[in-house]
Amino acid sequence: MALGDEELTFGVEEEFFLVDADGQLVPSGPEVVRGTAEHGGELQQELISSQVETATVVCRTAEELLGNLTKLRDDLAGSAHERGLRLLPSGTPLLPEASHQITRKPRYRRMADQFGAIARSSATCGCHVHIGVADRETAVRVSNHTRAWLPVLLALTANSPFDGGAVTGYRSWRHVLWSRWPSAGPPPMFVSLEHYENSVAAMLRSGAMMDRAMLYWDVRLSENQPTLEFRICDVAASAAEATLAAVLIRGLVTLALRDIEADRTPVSTPDEVLRANLWRTARDGLSGSCLHPESGELVPIWTVVDELAANLRSTLTATGDLEFASEQLARLRSTGGGADRQLAAYRRRSRLTDVLDEQCV
Repeated sequence: MALGDEELTFGVEEEFFLVDADGQLVPSGPEVVRGTAEHGGELQQELISSQVETATVVCRTAEELLGNLTKLRDDLAGSAHERGLRLLPSGTPLLPEASHQITRKPRYRRMADQFGAIARSSATCGCHVHIGVADRETAVRVSNHTRAWLPVLLALTANSPFDGGAVTGYRSWRHVLWSRWPSAGPPPMFVSLEHYENSVAAMLRSGAMMDRAMLYWDVRLSENQPTLEFRICDVAASAAEATLAAVLIRGLVTLALRDIEADRTPVSTPDEVLRANLWRTARDGLSGSCLHPESGELVPIWTVVDELAANLRSTLTATGDLEFASEQLARLRSTGGGADRQLAAYRRRSRLTDVLDEQCV
């Protein structure tokens, strides 16, 4: 079987904020996770104690993934509601917080000591998509082939326009904040797995990472699973939008595997250009423009999204995802992305509580 002919497995991790009725962060993550775990669920505590994380099982179809994501969200929201709290799927908080509480775990305490204000102000929520890839050498090559499309994935999932109660002027303020970590950002182009490992080792020696789990590139090799992990996305406003991101990423990986099989050279976007394009899509989301991944010309983001959908059509048809992806993309074109909907809710009456009602599970 050729590399790109196998139906790839996938899974998703989602991070959420816990807030009270007014939208203020509440440091009840450990308590809510324990309460949800009693009912079953793949849940984890996060660095900031007002956050929680879910992780799906390994899935093969969009329907299976959507069902798993929906159940995990519902279970976690139920545990939060029992404690008078709400589950907020937003990449950044809506209201200011003077000092975020670090979850009481030794590793998180060491992170706070070593990275100071970066750790203490890292209240952001992302969506991480894992795609099963046979071996680490192949995974590195897939990273090379997919990295140029990271800005499009960010635009599709941008869901964090607020910071400290104010409009930031960005659709994904989470991306801007997360980029402060010294180990974050788009991955470089690698000539081999050895090149990848040497880079990670050097970053560890520098102290830019405390351990390998702190490798925060937008695409990285998972340390605990045989997967390539895409970390570029904001947490999605809905389980359907998270599933859409996963479906498109799986399609991109499938195309990358076919390109590798055919010995095609990946698009080698310079690091500085890719960072600039990520800044552009973090600012504008689906309502703006970006540099085309191949030509480098500035074009409307929907032009690139449409081209991506066309490129993935045969792959999505083969996995049975085409109808779902088409419907979800049409809905986003009509309603705007998560950040657009947050801003629309706020602009009606200039009340953040309206954003809460729009977003909360």
